[in-house]
Amino acid sequence: MEVTQHPVREQVTPVPGNSFLVKHYADPKARANKTPNWHYHPELELVYVRGGHGRRHVGSHVSHYTDGELVLIGSNLPHWGFTDRFTGNKSETVIQFLTDFPSADFLNLPEMRNVSNLFDRARNGLSFSGYTRKVIGARMEGLIDQSPLKRMLGLVDILQELAVSEEVEHLNADGFHLQIATHGYDRFNDIQQFISENFRRDIPLTEVALVASMTVPSFCRYFKKVTGNTFINYLTNFRIVYACKLLGDDHSAIAEVAYDSGFNSQSQFNRAFRKFIGRTPSEYRSDLWVGVSGTLPEE
Repeated sequence: MEVTQHPVREQVTPVPGNSFLVKHYADPKARANKTPNWHYHPELELVYVRGGHGRRHVGSHVSHYTDGELVLIGSNLPHWGFTDRFTGNKSETVIQFLTDFPSADFLNLPEMRNVSNLFDRARNGLSFSGYTRKVIGARMEGLIDQSPLKRMLGLVDILQELAVSEEVEHLNADGFHLQIATHGYDRFNDIQQFISENFRRDIPLTEVALVASMTVPSFCRYFKKVTGNTFINYLTNFRIVYACKLLGDDHSAIAEVAYDSGFNSQSQFNRAFRKFIGRTPSEYRSDLWVGVSGTLPEE
């Protein structure tokens, strides 16, 4: 499990003659080595991962995606990369653009109202699914071979489609970005780093509150305000996401996955997994492997 460090600012430099940056990684391993894992940048970022499964970690939100991902990340919102050598995706396309794209005057036009609102909503991270992910993802890949002008007009059209899509999930609680901006990254990052290093064991509230230099009641209020979740639920979800990775990466027995993910028993793990994912660990593993290889894994 990677250790959460303080976010590194990524320098985004468009190619000369272009107002935004489009990158396509046909080799997922190449993408994994291009950017720091926990990073941010003033530009918005639209990412399409074709196929595969992996961790979706944007701001305080941690979950597991399957069969690809389409996500819009707001300005200065810290996030992990979506691709590594375990995700098994076919490719990744990344588009990065300024908050006033294509220009401040153009963005203020009445016709661009939906897109302007989309940029505001993206402050907390947006994940798109279903038809939207499939169609918009293909169109993003098609931008690579277009002329600069057609590429710009194509991106505007893509953003308009995302703005009106109902196949969308807001990844962070309202106010997350504001709270982090107000208090700085350090406190929340210290908490996340502590969780990532210790999630496999029991973590008393008194201990994690001490990491944040807060009393337990103050910490609970702060954590709920920033993440929209209690610490206990957040920790359980963090463990479940890690378990999803183990279930997809190897052939470990369910009991091993349970204990390696920080659960005290397999029955506790099964109950929590069904509550958060809606399926048992065995059902999840079977569905995942059938979707990837067309065959069931050997137990």
